[in-house]
Amino acid sequence: LAAPGLGIQMDLLCQRNNADHNTDEITTRQLIVRRGQPFLITVEMSFAFQPSDVLKFTVETGEAPFFLVLNVSQGSLSDLQRGIVTLSVTPAVDAPVGRYALSVETESGRAAKESLVVLFNPWCRDDMVFLPDEKERREYVMNEQGIVYKGTAHYIISDVWEFGQFEEEMVDICLRLLDVNPKYQKDPDDDVAARCNPIYVSRVISAMINSNDDRGVLTGRWDDNYQGGTCPTRWNSSVTILQQWYNNSCMAVKFGQCWVFAAVMCTVMRFFGIPCRVVTNFDSAHDENNSLTIDEYFDEYGLKDTRHRLNFHVWVEGWMKRPDLNRGSKYDGWQVLDPTPQERSEGVFCCGPAPVAAIHEGATDLKYDIPFVFSEVNADKVKWRTKMKHLSDTSSVGQNISTKAVGSFTRNDITNTYKYKEVVNIPIQIPYSVYIKYSANLDSVKVTAQASDGDGEIYEAETNLALEDPPITIKVLGEARVNCPMTIEVEFENPLNETLRSCSLTVIGCGLFRSGYIDR
Repeated sequence: LAAPGLGIQMDLLCQRNNADHNTDEITTRQLIVRRGQPFLITVEMSFAFQPSDVLKFTVETGEAPFFLVLNVSQGSLSDLQRGIVTLSVTPAVDAPVGRYALSVETESGRAAKESLVVLFNPWCRDDMVFLPDEKERREYVMNEQGIVYKGTAHYIISDVWEFGQFEEEMVDICLRLLDVNPKYQKDPDDDVAARCNPIYVSRVISAMINSNDDRGVLTGRWDDNYQGGTCPTRWNSSVTILQQWYNNSCMAVKFGQCWVFAAVMCTVMRFFGIPCRVVTNFDSAHDENNSLTIDEYFDEYGLKDTRHRLNFHVWVEGWMKRPDLNRGSKYDGWQVLDPTPQERSEGVFCCGPAPVAAIHEGATDLKYDIPFVFSEVNADKVKWRTKMKHLSDTSSVGQNISTKAVGSFTRNDITNTYKYKEVVNIPIQIPYSVYIKYSANLDSVKVTAQASDGDGEIYEAETNLALEDPPITIKVLGEARVNCPMTIEVEFENPLNETLRSCSLTVIGCGLFRSGYIDR
């Protein structure tokens, strides 16, 4: 409420409005609404309000104020004689997302001022992010937990990830992320105005999750030297990472790899109301020159350059319309966005949004970055031995493309949305004693085999062997009560014939611990 000494007060009815707008899980202490959907406010004056009196509303955001278009009508709870007016306010369905200052002023100059946050609205049919299925909205917007798939195409590992998009501090963190992006720093007016478009916003988020060009969230590292930071395999919560970035004056958090970049981006996308899911592509390729092929070079001993193949790569898909492509609704729906800094897009380390439907059809002339993503899932692998081509493989790239299923913790294979069905590879097993010295810092081991016939023809196959984690059981001892200590029992068994030393147990839970995770 505004200060009563002003003669006019404003009640934003945060608890009621936030519940109606599916934002009450974030907070009920500030107004957070979704565009294209009405909310109620009550204006209370210290004098009777006449129907002929005028109330002037102003809603603005940004350094050079951008004014929000509102549809305002009188509600049914007004009591004009007591100076109480209840109003229904609807932000335009194409309003920029962000924090706004809302002020109301009478003809006599008395005023009250409050703030509110406006988000995208996947429940609104006219919003560019409208998602018609309620179960999918619950999964891709409202679910604060998810699964990140790692491992290999032949042995897929599922890791639980805490997205935590509705932790209350996410409001300030995610809005801060938009405000420190280079486009806002260069031209705040244009950037704020463009925040009406989820295509623009998602592309900014993709760039800001990595720190290669800006004050982004994460620094990537792939050389197994994580001194001065956290090993990427230790992370399992976006909240910890985003809090650390925000609390350290937007200094990049060390370190991330593809699944960490993607999971953090999923958190930010879901906060803003853009339906989002984490996707893993096994046997992923990296095409550096837009040739739509992956060239692998072997010497006479079968050793090769491995820079262009990954046992898996993780990105996100965001749901939105694509009117910018001028193809009707053909390429609406899921769009690939990749915050891992691999190649530049329009001069910036970001990727997407690239329509999954366009990737499936090979429409590589469309925006954004479709040739690069197409190669990740569908490139032809060409193998060379001492500069002489000896084998082409059109099927091994892009296997078992996976995301969490709606409403359950099972895996949903979405490979057919990216490509037509191809041949499946056969795995090879290797004894643990061969790779024991690598197992501490790796999730998987790549194995390559070569054979040659009497005519000099060389045949090669490879696979990735995942390192399986032992099963773990968590049991709550006694009854769990709010604000009371509780004890849990964790049971697991060492499946190896080796004694393991210097082990750690990492426990996370949003709202349960003061820090993001604890070690034992």
